[in-house]
Amino acid sequence: MTPPEDLITPELVALVRAGDREAFERLFRAWYGRLADHAARMLGNHDAAEDSVQDVFVAVWDKRAGLPEPAKIPAYLYRAVRNRSLNQIRQQKTRGRWLGTQDPDPSVPAVAETDLQASEIGAKVQEALAELSPRCREVFLLSRDDGLTYPQIADTLGISIKTVETLMGRALKSLRSQLAAIRPS
Repeated sequence: MTPPEDLITPELVALVRAGDREAFERLFRAWYGRLADHAARMLGNHDAAEDSVQDVFVAVWDKRAGLPEPAKIPAYLYRAVRNRSLNQIRQQKTRGRWLGTQDPDPSVPAVAETDLQASEIGAKVQEALAELSPRCREVFLLSRDDGLTYPQIADTLGISIKTVETLMGRALKSLRSQLAAIRPS
């Protein structure tokens, strides 16, 4: 399967800028899943993540004449989804303060023993990720889960490549030390 980055050609961007709906749909279909997964990790809710991504694509369509050059579109999309997700988190916190409650976590379904072991390992990995600083965690997830390169991460977050390298090194060192005791049977 062709990576979404390879589908962003100067011709496609020119067509989207010109208002070609089919070209926009190709861009949307190529990136929707990755961006929804990225937003879901930030929001912890897949439905809210899908809403965020859809809102971003509506904004992209509305401002299509100002789309950046093709090489910058992945970072542009990730940054837009990140900002929209952060806005949603802020709104949820504000709403929670007004209501005096937080949204309850969804219940975890029962699983078989092997799935239980995998989920326990997954929980330990999530705990280890939670121990990272927010910026280290964000850099790690953009690299490992979203497959962004260090330059793309730097562009997305507005930091230097050297800072990305440093944060990634810290994240990996911390995760290695915290997860060293995990030995799946």
